[in-house]
Amino acid sequence: MRREFEAVFGEEMPDRMWQLLFSRFLNEELRGKLHEIRRIESIVSRSKLTQEQADELADELSSSIAKRFLESAGVESFL
Repeated sequence: MRREFEAVFGEEMPDRMWQLLFSRFLNEELRGKLHEIRRIESIVSRSKLTQEQADELADELSSSIAKRFLESAGVESFL
């Protein structure tokens, strides 16, 4: 990744600068992921579904998405 970054900007980057840049990037990415996890946990904590109902819903969604994907790919049936 470092070499690609340097290729885009056309110059080599000192190790310390790369470490700082990557550390900042990683910190921001992790902070964003943590925010997403907290938001999902907040939604789930208000859910009145049982685990069994949630599993059933997840299976139905997976099947629906798979069916839509196969139809868009021109596959009529799949066994």
